Amino acid sequence: MEDSIKLRGDVAIVVKDKDGNVKEKREEKNLVVTTGLNYIASRMKDATATAMTHMAVGSGTTAAAAGNTDIESILGSREALDSTTVSGATVTYVASFEAGEGTGAVTEAIIANASSSGTCLCRVVFSAVNKAADDTMTITWTITLSAS
Repeated sequence: MEDSIKLRGDVAIVVKDKDGNVKEKREEKNLVVTTGLNYIASRMKDATATAMTHMAVGSGTTAAAAGNTDIESILGSREALDSTTVSGATVTYVASFEAGEGTGAVTEAIIANASSSGTCLCRVVFSAVNKAADDTMTITWTITLSAS
């Protein structure tokens, strides 16, 4: 008998205007990159690897690939996570990009364990989500582990 572990990443993006009206909602699937898989394996041994703490958005359009280690073309700077929750085999990360942060045609996002550099857990690339300077954008990134 063999077990295999599967990782699934679901990314929900919500953009609101300055009055709080939803301008766009999007759901995407992500890729857990090789550095992310290595990170997960190291956390199974001990807790010495720094926890995921930041998200970044960018304008890169190169398809997500296992060898990705960072955002392709960052818009602004990495944002500290608002929250991280664990429920069973699911981890949910939430980050908010406030007015003036991550502004432009957003086409990619990552989760990382540092405000710069560090380890990239996941990367997703998608068709443009346009975030104006006075808009806010919330990204909810859910990673689910399952056995098959």
